[in-house]
Amino acid sequence: MSVFPKISLRLEVENYLKEGFMNKEVVSAFGKQEAERKFETLLNRLSHPPSFTTVRVNTYLASVQCVKNLLFDELQKQFNGLSVPILQHPDLQDVLLIPVIGPRKNIKIQQCEAIVGTQCGNAVLRGAHVYIPGIVSASKFMKTGDVVSVYSDIEGKCKKGAKEFGGTKVFLGNGISELSRKEIFNGLSELKGIGIRMTEPVYLSPSFDNVLPSYLFLQNLPSAVVTHVLDPQPGEKILDLCAAPGGKTTHIAALMQDQGEVIALDKLSKKVKKIKQNALLLGLNSIKAFCFDGTKALKLDMVKDTEGEPPFLPESFDRILLDAPCSGMGQRPNMACSWTLKEMTSYQPLQRKLFSVAVRLLKPGGVLVYSTCTVTLAENEEQVAWALTAFPCLQLQPQEPQIGGEGMMGAGLSVEQLQQLQRFDPSVAPLWDMDVDSLREARVEDMIRLANKDCIGFFIAKFVKCKSLQKDP
Repeated sequence: MSVFPKISLRLEVENYLKEGFMNKEVVSAFGKQEAERKFETLLNRLSHPPSFTTVRVNTYLASVQCVKNLLFDELQKQFNGLSVPILQHPDLQDVLLIPVIGPRKNIKIQQCEAIVGTQCGNAVLRGAHVYIPGIVSASKFMKTGDVVSVYSDIEGKCKKGAKEFGGTKVFLGNGISELSRKEIFNGLSELKGIGIRMTEPVYLSPSFDNVLPSYLFLQNLPSAVVTHVLDPQPGEKILDLCAAPGGKTTHIAALMQDQGEVIALDKLSKKVKKIKQNALLLGLNSIKAFCFDGTKALKLDMVKDTEGEPPFLPESFDRILLDAPCSGMGQRPNMACSWTLKEMTSYQPLQRKLFSVAVRLLKPGGVLVYSTCTVTLAENEEQVAWALTAFPCLQLQPQEPQIGGEGMMGAGLSVEQLQQLQRFDPSVAPLWDMDVDSLREARVEDMIRLANKDCIGFFIAKFVKCKSLQKDP
């Protein structure tokens, strides 16, 4: 059931997306009415959370079964004895799935209310508590310990510190305030920590704040698929070109049994620090993280190597993951995006720069995996079509495991090529009301099928470099 309005976009952005999803190839194959229905369904799904919370087990430190048992005990505490199943994914053995219960009805609206920003609201729908920086306004009488109804300001119009708000807001559930209104908005210091502890969220998901941090990594399902598609092997030298926050980097190292070399690059020092922290926490020593711009990672001076630091000589890596910066239009839940069309379309040139560097850094016979967490044609299938033309040395490869659907028409790719891509499309999943009774009755295979479909929007392409790159395209 749809409980939230569709994602709020600028008209120019919505029209741009619609143009991509209703391109001539799609309309010719499915008809205008079906193409339009699918696009509207996508906009609706994007504002709702996926049906499952996905966590990846750090198999380098512990067995999946051991972590599953520990997690079961943790969830029993969080959910006050409510029994929620934990499923091991049959095709991704290191991935555990936890059903999200909701949307929950009959939650009593409280007189005392708090308004949070859109980003904070999105996090609450995925199981987070409300942290103080995310609180935009609160009722003038809110005290510590009050039961508070929490709303998301999806249009971003609520003024910081307001005592009431009559604009467009979406109910997220109830919680208990950890601080009074006066303490939150005293203006004397930048407060951190939990401001409202959610007790009755509309969507009940586990909180993973400091839960089994050495054994678990909170990760969307397609993000875990990517690393399995890359298929890293012990002893190889692998580059994660845009690595922050390090989920895929640490997954690569774990699948290699921490044997080999994993180079992780990001141009923001704060993000690189996070990658290093995650590697340390997960006990992985094969990772070397550098603060470096990926577009400059190719060493143009062939005289000498830089002793393992960027930039790198051509054809230095066995496998490369380019999880490219993108418009993020596959992220869920996402109730509002204020981006302009110029911002939305700014990523394609950057992605091509990074891709060109990746091809040159890859050894002949090496594997390059390109991925994004967006649904746009321009950043996905169009990039594949461009790459195959610009770099004749590349061949598109089938993917294993194949969990997402095939690529979208509209970029001139053949049927065979589209079948070699993976597009995770939220519009194909039904909106399923999940409660404790339906969980008891549901078959495991049906829940796995739902988890595979009802996730974030995502795209994966896998290439192999057949020969050395002789010259620039």
